[in-house]
Amino acid sequence: MHTVVLTGASRGIGWQLARLYAEQGDRVIGGSRKRAEAPASPSVEELVLNVTDSSSVEGFATALSGQPVDLLINSAGVIGPKTQSSLSMDFDGFAEALAVNTLGPLRVTQALLPNLRSASEPKIIILTSRMGSLSYAKSDRVAYRASKAAANKVVQCLATDLATEGIAVAAIHPGWARTELGGPEADLDPAESAEGVKSVADRLTLSTSGRFWNYDGTELAW
Repeated sequence: MHTVVLTGASRGIGWQLARLYAEQGDRVIGGSRKRAEAPASPSVEELVLNVTDSSSVEGFATALSGQPVDLLINSAGVIGPKTQSSLSMDFDGFAEALAVNTLGPLRVTQALLPNLRSASEPKIIILTSRMGSLSYAKSDRVAYRASKAAANKVVQCLATDLATEGIAVAAIHPGWARTELGGPEADLDPAESAEGVKSVADRLTLSTSGRFWNYDGTELAW
């Protein structure tokens, strides 16, 4: 049995991932700002976590003090403000997107490094987005795209810095899923997206660390 920690676990892809790992028999700890309306599984341990609040993250880490974490999946995310083009921007909303999508995963990861270091083959996943790929030049949702591009860079840096400690790190694009963030017209059922993300995470090793993956297992350009 492994210990899996998820952020954004009360809804969407995070909720589905919590369900999958719980069904597999792993110990699952889900952090989110509020409890899920319907638990992903009775065995999922739900803790309050606001990834933008340092004291909340510290409290979350304290609750897990001394416990090895085999897999950390940073799933919490926001789409950003209604006004977010390169010609007209809600800058407060842009800052919030960066706080959740970029700084949040790094803040949580740093707080849980002692737990990860005490596991035998630890892994860190950050759910980013192909919309943050610099090779994909479409222009809309600028705040979201920029925050995910920055998260991708965080993944690269973490993978470089943690390689000697045996901690594998990856960015995964979960696809365009029908969640609160993705909207009702998205391509994927959230369960299908989560199954793909889990498959990529399960196969992650140090030899494939520091890469950007699609949920279907293909490698994406940064």
